[in-house]
Amino acid sequence: MGNDKFEKICKEKVREYAIEHLDKSDEMPEFEVFIVWSCKTLQNNKALASTSLSDGMYYELTYNGDEKELYFDAYKKFENRCIKIEEEK
Repeated sequence: MGNDKFEKICKEKVREYAIEHLDKSDEMPEFEVFIVWSCKTLQNNKALASTSLSDGMYYELTYNGDEKELYFDAYKKFENRCIKIEEEK
């Protein structure tokens, strides 16, 4: 599968998942889905994606070209820390 087609499918699947998991009592927000990173190796594709929603979610999508299957993982970011590393001299 070409990279453009793969990324389009990824964005569609992430949008569907995000909408499915929104609070139904809230008004439908406008949001963007974007690809953070993507690569293609042989017949396989992988992408990391996120949305402009402030829900802390990110997504990993892997296309298995041999089996014609898309694997979808959804993750929640719990924390983001900056840890200073002192280099040895």
